[in-house]
Amino acid sequence: MLDAKLKTQLQAYLEKLTQPVDITASLDDGASSAEMLALLQEVAGLSDKLTLVERRDDNERKPSFALNRKGAEMGVRFAGIPMGHEFTSLVLAMLQVGGYPPKADLEVMEHIASLRGEFNFETYISLSCQNCPDVVQALNLMAVLNPGVRHVMVDGALFQDEVNRREIMAVPTVYLNGEVFGQGRMTLEEIVAKLDTGAAEREAEKISNKDVFDMLIVGGGPAGAAAGIYSARKGINTGVVAERFGGQVLDTMSIENFISVKETEGPKLVSALEQHVKAYEVDVMNNQRATGLVPGRVIEVKLASGATVKAKSVVLATGARWRNLNVPGENEYRNKGVTYCPHCDGPLFKGKRVAVIGGGNSGVEAAIDLAGIVAHVTLLEFDGQLRADAVLQRKLFSLPNVTVITQAQTTEVVGDGSRVKGIRYTDRKSGASNLVELEGIFVQIGLLPNTDFLKGVVALSPRGEIEVDAHGRTSVPGVFAAGDATTTPYKQIVIAMGEGSRAALAAFDYLIRSSAPAEEGVAVAAAA
Repeated sequence: MLDAKLKTQLQAYLEKLTQPVDITASLDDGASSAEMLALLQEVAGLSDKLTLVERRDDNERKPSFALNRKGAEMGVRFAGIPMGHEFTSLVLAMLQVGGYPPKADLEVMEHIASLRGEFNFETYISLSCQNCPDVVQALNLMAVLNPGVRHVMVDGALFQDEVNRREIMAVPTVYLNGEVFGQGRMTLEEIVAKLDTGAAEREAEKISNKDVFDMLIVGGGPAGAAAGIYSARKGINTGVVAERFGGQVLDTMSIENFISVKETEGPKLVSALEQHVKAYEVDVMNNQRATGLVPGRVIEVKLASGATVKAKSVVLATGARWRNLNVPGENEYRNKGVTYCPHCDGPLFKGKRVAVIGGGNSGVEAAIDLAGIVAHVTLLEFDGQLRADAVLQRKLFSLPNVTVITQAQTTEVVGDGSRVKGIRYTDRKSGASNLVELEGIFVQIGLLPNTDFLKGVVALSPRGEIEVDAHGRTSVPGVFAAGDATTTPYKQIVIAMGEGSRAALAAFDYLIRSSAPAEEGVAVAAAA
């Protein structure tokens, strides 16, 4: 299953093992068990510190396997064959179980080790989900650090009966002690804070007590990362506040237009961005959402956690989020058939009927990908024609299980109270109302800027974008902006990086020209 190059790379990683590791496989006579066993045999053969044990009479999910340090119970299990995006999760789990020190914040790891109680986590994933590995790796690490934590990764496509029984229609979905704990991307810090609610309050107080920054960047996507790097290189006190470092790029499956890099994936690019930012003295405050901006000689940024951050200059790089349909039933059936990530959730709809809303590049690409998994795809486009690139349209119309309907205005998501059963649309030409019976709806109708908290403070365009000039200046002195949240045309990663760099340089120029530095002795307000 592993090619020669991958084996060589894996063997080099496994040389970092310091303690023996048992791989205990729970198997039956099915084809998936045989496939998993073949993978584990290859892996175990690459290191004398790995021992493979086969079990066929236990009560564990089959196929699955556990990783345990010799003589210890680590609580790490994979139910499925961790290839695709989850292969990295397997490698990291083997290293951590085998004694290789994790690359996590020491304070967070000490916090995890101090948790008391029994925490049995189950994470349902799909192998094509780029959001899932972060959750799997975080919970695996917790299981390694704390004997009271146990975690099993469950491949939803392989254990379809469980997925149907639990009505899981979005990944990652995490269960804790049999109850839903959360859905979607979660960082290690977010999971720990959710288990220990006092942690969020302590972090908010810690943030509020920070000194006034010379430059504060709000947002951790490409624009925010670039601004942070350019600011730090000027030698000034730089902070980055981000709801999730990486932003929308984390949800991007394939990137083929990032100049000098022929092809990469969003999470890989974000990892490189994060490493680059952390190579400088940048104070990154992750998992923090901005909720307010107070202009002044010293600018205040209010956070959802209750914290307040102060800075002499601010670069807003808050990015954008998926646009909603805003029709009856959408919120009710979100993650119950209504989803926004075809790569993540597509495998859960294997053999079912789905709709894709949107005829741009994202929508057409989603329909093409889903057509290889589901029984049938109906693509609904509001306009009279698709807006996707011609090469994508040719591919789409060549697929036998895709129906394209233009001039279709979505009016309602229909369900039975627990899951989606159909979508209703109006034919804009005839005025007729139509119902398409299906089980899944993938919304791909563009993005909205994350600027709601700036209304009435910073000048915004009718579309809610931050109005900026050629230097990235906003209507508020000392406040600059960059990236997808602004009026800059063409929302592209490479453009956002350039805009972030420009905004940081303009903000630095403002600082050195400004006659209003923060007064000595200004106290940072404590969290409310």
